[in-house]
Parts: sequence; C-alpha cells; structure tokens
Amino acid sequence: MRKTLLLLTALSFNLLYALGQDTPQHDKAYTGPLNKVIGEAGNDTGFDMAPETTPKVVAAAVSSIKTKMPVGPFQPNWESLKANYKVPEWYKGAKFGLCMHWGLYSVPAYHNEWYEKHMYTDGGIGAWHAQHFGEQDKFGYKDFIPMFSAEKFDPEAWADLIQKSGARFFMPACQHHDGFALWDSQVTPFNAKQMGPKRDLIGELCKAVRKRGLKFGFTNHQIENFQFINPPQAMLDKMKAEQADLFDPKWASFYNVADRSDEACRKFLVGWFERNVELIDKYQPDMLWFDNGVDQRYLDPLKLMVAAYYYNSARKWGKEVSLNTKKAAFAPSGVNTATIGSVLDFEGKTPPGIRTGTWDVDTEIGSTWGYTSDMRVSNASAIVGRLIDIVSKNGTMMLNLSPKADGTIPQEQQQTLLGVGKWLAVNGDAVYDTHNWITFAEGGQDAPKIYFTVKGDALYAIILGKWPGESVTITSLAQDKAPEGKVTSVTMLGSKEKLKFTQEVAGLKINLPVAAPCDIAYTLKITGLKMNPATTTASGSPMN
Repeated sequence: MRKTLLLLTALSFNLLYALGQDTPQHDKAYTGPLNKVIGEAGNDTGFDMAPETTPKVVAAAVSSIKTKMPVGPFQPNWESLKANYKVPEWYKGAKFGLCMHWGLYSVPAYHNEWYEKHMYTDGGIGAWHAQHFGEQDKFGYKDFIPMFSAEKFDPEAWADLIQKSGARFFMPACQHHDGFALWDSQVTPFNAKQMGPKRDLIGELCKAVRKRGLKFGFTNHQIENFQFINPPQAMLDKMKAEQADLFDPKWASFYNVADRSDEACRKFLVGWFERNVELIDKYQPDMLWFDNGVDQRYLDPLKLMVAAYYYNSARKWGKEVSLNTKKAAFAPSGVNTATIGSVLDFEGKTPPGIRTGTWDVDTEIGSTWGYTSDMRVSNASAIVGRLIDIVSKNGTMMLNLSPKADGTIPQEQQQTLLGVGKWLAVNGDAVYDTHNWITFAEGGQDAPKIYFTVKGDALYAIILGKWPGESVTITSLAQDKAPEGKVTSVTMLGSKEKLKFTQEVAGLKINLPVAAPCDIAYTLKITGLKMNPATTTASGSPMN
C-alpha cells in the first residue's frame, strides 16, 4: 500500500516539475481574470513563507517517510481528494468559532507574535530586546521557554468561556512560526510537556472543550519555521564564533539557522509530516488548519500525503473532518474557487460580496494575534458586526484569542466574548445553520444597515447599529422587488410582541417592539416568501 501511495505521489509531482529540478520554484503570479467580489485569488508570490527549497528536496523528503499510511479511499493525489472529499456537515452550519495564538511570544508580549523574527535585528525591536532581556547571544528566544510557565492555565475555565461565547468549535495554535509545540510530543523535544509549563496544553484543552460538546481542532504554522529567522550578518558571525544561541548545537534544530542545507531542509520537511501525523493520531482533530507556508505548488506531494493520512484516519474514527487552508494551497488549478479537499480560509479580509460554498475568515479580537501588553481589544459590538457581515455573505467567522503567558485570558477579551455570547443567545437562530439570501445587505449612511440570512423558509433581517425607533422599512422587500409569496408573519427574536407590517412600494414597513430585546443588533424573522435554497456544495468551492 505504501509503495503504491508513494508512486502516485511521485507521478502527481512529476506532472508539475521536471525530474532533477534543483532550484527553488515559486508559483508564478496568476494572470487570468479573477472575480474579486467573491474573493477569488491565487497564491501570493510575494508572501508565501514556504521553505526556500526545491522540488528535488521535497521529493527526497517524501521518499524517505517511513510512516505507514492508514487504509482508506484517499490517496495522495488531487483526483482522489476530489472524488472522496466532502465538507463536514457540522462545519457548514457552525458559522462561529474561536482560534488562539499562545506561545513563547506571549512572554515578552511586545510588538506581535512574530517577536522571534524581529528580535534578531539591529535597532528597533532588536534593541528593545537587548535593553529588556540582554544581548541576543546571551538571551535568545529559547530563553523565553522557562518563562512560559502557564501557571494559571485552567482548561475547564477556558472551555466554559468558549461555550458561553456561543462558539461551536475551538482551534488553538498547536505551534506557531517558532516551532515550539504545545502538546506532549515524541517527535520534537521542544514541547510544552518537556519544557516550560511541563503540561500537554493541547491535550488538556481538547478534553475540556469536547466535554462540552464542541468541536476541537488546531492551527499549525510550523512549516514557516525553517527560514523564519534572518539576522544581520554581523550578529550571525558573532554567534557562530561563540557557538551561542542560534549556533548552540543543543538548539540548532529549534532555530533552523545554523544549517539550511538541502539535507537539513529534507529532515525539516519529514519532521513537519511526522508532527502532523502525531497530532492527528493523538487528538483526532475535527479540523486541521495550515498557514501560508503550505501554499506553494512544489510542496504539493508532501501536503497531499498529510491530507490522505488525515482523511483515511478520520474514516476509521467515523468522523467528518476537514483541512482548512488559504489562497490556492489546495487548488492545483491556481485559483481558490477550485479548491480540492479543504475549506478555504481568508485571513482578516472578508470578500466584498456573496461567496457560495463553504469558507471562513480568521480575524483578531485585538490589534495583534498574540498577546501584547498594549494591545487594543475590540468590543462585542464590533465583533458582532464583523460576524453578521461574514455570515450574510455565506461565511464562517473564526475569532482569535490572545492569552497571556501565565495562562489567563485577559478580562477585556473575556468581556468581549461574553458580550458576543449574550447576543447570540438571543439572535443565534439568524446565524447558526443559515446561508446567504439573494443580497447580503442594504442601507447604511442615512438608512439603517440591514443584513440578511436564510434558514429554511425564513428570511432574517439583522438591523445593525442603534435601535431604529418605532419602525423600519426593508427596501429589498418592496412590492416590486420581493421574492414570490406573501409575507405572513414578522417577529423579532427575543421579543414576544406581534409585529404589524405593510408591504408598500417603498418596502416592507414593520412596526417594531416598544423595547429592544437586546443590544448591538436586532433580528427580524420574516416568513411567507419563497427563499433561495442552501448554497453549500460538497466540495466547499462556490457553485458554478
């Protein structure tokens, strides 16, 4: 079985690159027409963070992997993924989940989660580091490990908060660009069980979150670790001469700076595969998310092996699971509207218009992804507004949390989450298990901003912003614009009042309750009109 899979991988690989190619080959910029309204795009050739390596090295890594592949229908090629993959039913209707950036960078809590990259520089953040912790050859990034204590970490309290937020899934970062693993690993010694907290942070969270009936996965950024640190030459020379920090033999494979040969990269890529296998086997994730580093086509043979291993394992578990990737990482055609075997993720930016299929947006709760001491945190109103916009366009929002190094979630972030959960407790029927209508919103400026979602035969109109007063008019439901049928009832979620309405040339005019049932946004449920059917697809890609 394994020989067959490797052969299929090699054949797929050879279709992309000539044998013996030994120079880095980044994807060429896609030059065809793109539908920007739905966020159609290809891989970003200027920002991919994939290891600067060659197809030849990737092929060597694939051929040296000794892991036995699980038996199942998935083989490591695009044709097999396309034939066998389906978006999990649970994810289609989830609509709101949480992710998390927590790691060694939470200790200095300065600038952002890329602290490791920026601390090895002259001036700027490098100078700040030297001033506060010492020169880099005396106090390197590795020296934050004992300070990442997580002494106040309470997974049960975290899981309670996650549940109260209204999130349906939780996906913490299991390792960021620094490669420090937050789980009990036998593949890498640089992990939270053997160092720092001396705890299996991922395992404890997994158990607590699933105990509350929520889905659990994780985000994995480690592929970007191989060339993440790029110090100035003088700093490199000094450390090399001293055999210090980046060049300390005990830490060489943690930093991946002292040796960036083809052989070192081959070992790194094999290690990346083995870490994923360990995570899959150990925690049976409901979703596995990868950052930009897996985007480039020359990595296809390796990531296809991870996909086949994951999906065949999930068949054995009897679970619906999915990968979650960016841009054209799992779109061999070069455009994300033809994604195969993965849910598409947009980082921070929501498509301007409706995008059918299944997709999500990962977005920050504050001004940085990882905790920083001066980070600004968005309030519940801002997060709910973002959620409504994403869901009205048919997407799912994945909101990022930023815990402190001691294992606490800052009070300001907790307040925001509880505010979102309070709003969802009243209005969740207009969010969960919904899909887009024929238009995602109307109004704004001088008129109330109203967003739309659909569930079954019900149209939900979510009024964002301040309470509009005695009445509101929905222009999209004017006599000459409304879908087939006749409005038979209008209610407001959270209110028991029967609402009077009239359908006029100007729109559907609705008399609102005397008192608002909640704050932030207010949802009207309208029945009687013919609604468009669900716009999800088995592949997750947009409808043709």
